[in-house]
Amino acid sequence: MSDNPFHIDPERAREEVEAFRRKLEAGVETLKHVGPIELGSTPREAVYTEDKLTLWHFKGKGKPTAKTPLLICYALVNTPWMVDLQEDRSMVRNLLEQGEDVYLIDWGYPDGADRWLTLEDYIDGYLDRCIDVVRRRHGLDAVNLLGICQGGVFSLCYAALHPEKVRNLVTMVTPVDFHTPDNMLSHWARNVDIDLFVDTVGNVPADLMNFAYLTLKPLRLNQQKYVGLVDILDNPKEVENFLRMEKWIFDSPDQAGETFRQFARDFFQKNLLMKGEATIGERRVDLKKIVQPVLNIYAEQDHLVPPAASTPLGDMIGSKDYTALAFQGGHIGIYVSGRAQKLVPPAIHEWLDER
Repeated sequence: MSDNPFHIDPERAREEVEAFRRKLEAGVETLKHVGPIELGSTPREAVYTEDKLTLWHFKGKGKPTAKTPLLICYALVNTPWMVDLQEDRSMVRNLLEQGEDVYLIDWGYPDGADRWLTLEDYIDGYLDRCIDVVRRRHGLDAVNLLGICQGGVFSLCYAALHPEKVRNLVTMVTPVDFHTPDNMLSHWARNVDIDLFVDTVGNVPADLMNFAYLTLKPLRLNQQKYVGLVDILDNPKEVENFLRMEKWIFDSPDQAGETFRQFARDFFQKNLLMKGEATIGERRVDLKKIVQPVLNIYAEQDHLVPPAASTPLGDMIGSKDYTALAFQGGHIGIYVSGRAQKLVPPAIHEWLDER
């Protein structure tokens, strides 16, 4: 009987080391031929710009059949290109194929000049003017609004303050209750001296935000995915897809300091949206004033916005036309997974088409 407690087969170990060497060798050749990594694959044109912001209008292969355009409001964290990552992973492209007429707000990259931008500037300012642009282009009183994550919170506030400009509201992975027990990000945020933090750093660096998000799942996001990278090093297409996702993760904008202070304090720490006490400027956000149809899509395995943080929405709003849709996946998978491509855009289109 062998005294080796690990029971390693020398011949099998040699074969695995050799296979690993061949993968690395193939990876070097693959990386030599990878060109510039681009985000955003669907043809588009800029129809409005202001400061760092760009309002994009996407072009599908055919004319839209939807009567009301759909404006996507993404979060300030990360760039919005997760919804149009690449040709075969694009919620935007799939919405266009369903017949939707899609617009997207690209908030841009704040710098020192944006240090004092407030939530009122973003919601009553930039978002409101983008909606007015879309309304004017289509000669409509109201448009459909799709808010994602923090952009969903912005959209809820906006719909409550400007209900006459929102015909239908769709929220995706959007928190309303920031104090659920399973919300690790909220637990962290509640133990930070936000005023001292923002007064010290000014605009919040994107690298610091990314570090915080990666440490929510340190083993999976900092080790496992890079170990798994070895398995695809001899597949140029898979390597390019991997690098595109890495670019999206790390090519993030800084956060305007004052907006970060307000959002972290009022939403994460004080949970004011859930209490009905959130304010934008001088006006209180009363979610009961949201009486238009609402579709709330949440991800069942979301570690950033747990389902329990999102599902109370139905009881918070005044609308009698509320639909909750659960997606089997995570915070990112709801946009880029194969299942999401097949299920989410058609579900949004069918729900809007019925209204």
